Amino acid sequence: MKLVLKFGGTSVSSPQNIQNVSTLIKKLTKEHKIIPVFSAISGVTDDLIRITHLIQNRNKEAASSLAKKIIKMHTDIAEQCVKNAKIKKDLISKMKADLDEFEDLLHGMLLLGEVTPRSSDYMISFGERLSINLVAFTLNEMGVKAVPLTGKDVGIVTDSNFGGAKPLMDTTRLHVSHTVEDLLQKKAMPIIGGFAGADQHGNITTFGRGGSDYTATIIASSIKADEVWLMSDVDGLMTTDPKIVKDAKLIKEVSYIEAMEMALFGAKYIHPRALEPLVAKKIPLRIRNTFNIGNLGTLVTATPQADTQKTVKCVSTIRHTGLIDVRGGSMVGAPGTAATIFSILAKEGINIMMISQSPSESSISIIVKKNDLDKAVNALEMNLLGKVIKKVDVTVDVSILALIGSGMRGITGVASKVFTAVAKKGVNVIMIAQGSSELNLAFVVKDSDCNAAVQALHDEFNLGK
Repeated sequence: MKLVLKFGGTSVSSPQNIQNVSTLIKKLTKEHKIIPVFSAISGVTDDLIRITHLIQNRNKEAASSLAKKIIKMHTDIAEQCVKNAKIKKDLISKMKADLDEFEDLLHGMLLLGEVTPRSSDYMISFGERLSINLVAFTLNEMGVKAVPLTGKDVGIVTDSNFGGAKPLMDTTRLHVSHTVEDLLQKKAMPIIGGFAGADQHGNITTFGRGGSDYTATIIASSIKADEVWLMSDVDGLMTTDPKIVKDAKLIKEVSYIEAMEMALFGAKYIHPRALEPLVAKKIPLRIRNTFNIGNLGTLVTATPQADTQKTVKCVSTIRHTGLIDVRGGSMVGAPGTAATIFSILAKEGINIMMISQSPSESSISIIVKKNDLDKAVNALEMNLLGKVIKKVDVTVDVSILALIGSGMRGITGVASKVFTAVAKKGVNVIMIAQGSSELNLAFVVKDSDCNAAVQALHDEFNLGK
């Protein structure tokens, strides 16, 4: 098979882990054509983002100090992960060239004392750029001819929306398929950095957090791969968070649409947009554990087997959000009220996570992230209070619970079972939303009631069996 394997930050977090991953890749090459995609070392992307914030705050010493920490860590790992003198020399030379460029960029940003979206993406793309060197040269020492390539090098072309870029798929397919196939014909393995590409002007762009998954699926779609494996430190998608419910189980198989819902509702092992490139080509995806390769993990496919079509497959949660309830008699029958509210929040850059409106039209309930709450309430009060709306009520620290499963479609009594189960635990449901697809049923409870509600639903639908 032609396999695209994406490895997360924990897989490259130490010389030993890099050795283990390289050994695994070499072993898999005996049976398959392998195209690996790598994230930055754990914590490095966060540190790079922190550097951009420190520069904005004119804190030059702290920014320089954090940069030195990143440089030392990568230099130390480079010294330890390769033993062969010549290969080590080549690796150190390649790392030095990339780290010199990183220091030049840092110096320029510190001199200007400003961070633009373009320079920020350039800065935070260095995590992956450095990690792929470590893996490629380790594989070279093991006798595998490996070539490190950034997203830009491999040919991923995106729009110029820095920080949340989207690939221009037709152009990307042409470039990526040519680059990868050319290397494979030369019996060389591309080691691709995730998370970043470049716009049509050659500027580095990034896909947002978790974007290495997206890189893997873009590559897979471009080269018509047989499967994508997302390798992380978990066995796959679970019926719920095992930290909340002890008997949470691995889900063997889900559809693309179910996996997308799970990603949107907090399954942090998939980037919400990562499945898009696979759907048209019907390329299956597996979520597997780098440290437990014996487990086949969760298969994400267009048509899951009939015996996996349960009513409810998982209970997902998004913790620590805020609820805003907007009320007013003048909202009733007034066209454009909702549009006005949403456009005011959009101008402030606030993402609305969930909406519910009463049929009387006299109130609209909105869920936003907790750290957006003050800004959202302030914007609504400044622009609409006393005009369109009469009152803004706020509930801090609420959780969204979502039951996901395509088997819920057309089944009567699911909502009844859900709300009876949580009521038995004395949990009050604050807000409810269900789409016409019936693929998920979402509702809001106080954060302090979240764990009890999750446990009750997990038991009610026998998800631990």
